[in-house]
Amino acid sequence: MTQTSSGMVSPAPSSFFSASAQGIALVAIAGVLWGTSGTAQYLGAAGLSPFWVGAAQLAVAAAFLGLSLLWARRGSTGSLVLRPRQAGLRLSSFFWASLGIGGYSVFFYAGLQMAGVGVGTAVAIGSSPIWAGLLQALVLRAPLSPLWWLGTLVSVAGGVAMVMGEGGSSQVSWPGLALCLLAGLSYAGYALVNKRLVSHMSPKVVNFYVFSGAALLALPVAALYAGVPQWSLSAVLVVVYLGAVVSGIAHLLFSMGLRHISGPTGVALSLIEPVAAFVLAVWIVGEHQPWVAWVGLAAVLLGLWVVVKAEMRS
Repeated sequence: MTQTSSGMVSPAPSSFFSASAQGIALVAIAGVLWGTSGTAQYLGAAGLSPFWVGAAQLAVAAAFLGLSLLWARRGSTGSLVLRPRQAGLRLSSFFWASLGIGGYSVFFYAGLQMAGVGVGTAVAIGSSPIWAGLLQALVLRAPLSPLWWLGTLVSVAGGVAMVMGEGGSSQVSWPGLALCLLAGLSYAGYALVNKRLVSHMSPKVVNFYVFSGAALLALPVAALYAGVPQWSLSAVLVVVYLGAVVSGIAHLLFSMGLRHISGPTGVALSLIEPVAAFVLAVWIVGEHQPWVAWVGLAAVLLGLWVVVKAEMRS
């Protein structure tokens, strides 16, 4: 602990470093878990509509988080705040967070169908940290450092090179690109609102409310656009994995990490997702990637290293 000139006691610099490092590590682990979603769908959910994969994934995540919350209350000796108003939060904040994560799921899968998997993924995931940085500067009036922007742009460029090197479509679907941009904006908005929520309430409580609301929003959309789902045992197992691990555990880690780092940095670190997906595609699926994709991989890692440096300095 150190004492300032005004007499107030502030944490030592090492404690700030430890908290930031912990937040970065938690978000990085979440990114690795997110990166397994593509391989999981490839191995067992090919026959299920992407709309139902996304909606059912949110529903399973809500159920998983609800069970984990009950377990936490059972084993907790203290009082766990469950009502938003007790924490000084408005229900509208949870609605916007649910709309963000639910909108991301709907816009992302719809955009992929129109723009193609390669281009759509690059636009959605690549645009989300840029949206987050702009929202932080324009809405929250807290602009980020030039170093952060440099690292983010390098990582985004590397992510685009990775996806396009894997064989992204050369045909442009402007409506599809618009949907993917909306997906990136939705996720950025979710992350910034979620950071405020988890600063006042337990991440387990916040994520339970957010994913329950997102599932209620996404399930009718899936029924409208994809009709009756065609389930199989493999599809059910994949959806359970995606909901419990990729959405439930990963977003819980993501929310815990946001307590120690800025929202835009958390979104930028989510670019670890295509890195993990790339490695799994080579290692498990057996895909052969061109040199451009490997250069992009190196650029993503370099850019994220710069983002981490910028976060530590801030």
